[in-house]
Amino acid sequence: MLSMGIDPGIALTGYGIVQEDKGNLVLVTYGCIRTSKNEDTCQRLVKIYRTLGEVMKEYRPDSVAVEELFFNKNVRSAFQVGEARGVALLAAAHIGLETFEYTPLQVKQSVVGYGRAAKNQIQEMVKMMLKVKNPIKPDDAADALALAICHCHSRVLKIKGIL
Repeated sequence: MLSMGIDPGIALTGYGIVQEDKGNLVLVTYGCIRTSKNEDTCQRLVKIYRTLGEVMKEYRPDSVAVEELFFNKNVRSAFQVGEARGVALLAAAHIGLETFEYTPLQVKQSVVGYGRAAKNQIQEMVKMMLKVKNPIKPDDAADALALAICHCHSRVLKIKGIL
């Protein structure tokens, strides 16, 4: 089972793909889509959409997990994240992939076991669970892998409508 996680953002959109085989998690790929604040918002969103589509077509994940939008004090930033999130969902839908959504709290609980875990705790657990030696950078890619791991842990419950 190949699960793709996406951590949406207008400047940085992280993505990561994890292979689950009989309870073992294996890192397949990860990366980050960077856009420039000097670009028009529409062009930034097109770049995110196209790049995610290319990654999805190349790796053909079975499903995609995207972080749910949580309220941010900076309304402008929240809208931009929402736009990037919408583009990620559209890219998956366009290719015909099933999508699932998780809150930051669900991801932290699934990966670390504690809903208020710090970023460095999440990154360390992702590194340990995927048995990689070097830290996964940037943070957005590590967060995307955490989403993919969360989905691997939770997908059966999500599919049955329990979560």
